[in-house]
Amino acid sequence: MTHPIDSIEFASLLCSRLCHDLLSPVGALNNGLELMADETDPDMRQRCLDLLADSARTSANKLKFFRLAFGSAGGFGDAVPPHEAKVAIEGMFASGRVKLGWMVEEQMLAKLAVKVLLNLALIAGDALVRGGQLDIGAEKRPGVTEIVVRGEGPKVILDPELRAALAGTLPAGGLASRTAAAWMVRALVMEAGGEIVLSPPGDSVLLFGAAIPDRAE
Repeated sequence: MTHPIDSIEFASLLCSRLCHDLLSPVGALNNGLELMADETDPDMRQRCLDLLADSARTSANKLKFFRLAFGSAGGFGDAVPPHEAKVAIEGMFASGRVKLGWMVEEQMLAKLAVKVLLNLALIAGDALVRGGQLDIGAEKRPGVTEIVVRGEGPKVILDPELRAALAGTLPAGGLASRTAAAWMVRALVMEAGGEIVLSPPGDSVLLFGAAIPDRAE
C-alpha cells in the first residue's frame, strides 16, 4: 500500500522536483542574457539569440506539461482534450531523442486520466536513456478508462525507487522529490478505486497500465 504523507511535505517535494527540472533552461536564459550584454560580434550575438530562443521554448514546454501533469488544468472543465496532452508530451521530448506513438481516439478524457497518462509517459520516456519509441494509448470502456504506456529502446532503465513508488512498495520515509510524481500517480489511482500494473524488472520493454473507474471521473 502507499504509505501516508503530510500534504505540505508532499507539496514541498513536488515543488523541489519542478524547480529542479526548470533550473537548466531558466539558467540558460540568464547565461544568454549575460552574454548578450557584453557581446558585439554579430555572429556571436546571433548564437546568443538562438540560445535564448531554445531556452525559452524549453521552459515554456516544461511549464505547459507541468500545468497539466501536476496542476488543476485551469481553463478546462471536468475533461481535457487528449490533443492537449499529446502536445505537452511532444514538447517534453522535442529533442527527437524519443519518438512518440499516439493511439488515443477519444475526444475528451477526464482530468484524472490525463494526469495519470502524462506522468506515466514522462516516467517511461525518461527511462529510455538512449532514446527509443514511446507509445501511448487510452480508451474508454464501459465503467472504466484504460491507459497503456509502452517504452522500448536500446537501453531501458527504470529507477528501482520509481518502480517501488508506482507499485506501492516504497518504504515509509523513502519518498523524495524524484519519486514524488510516481507516488502521486499511484495515490490518485488507488484513491479512485483503480489499479496500476507494471512490466517486470529486466524486461527489454517497459510497460505501464492503469485502469480508472468512471466514478472517479
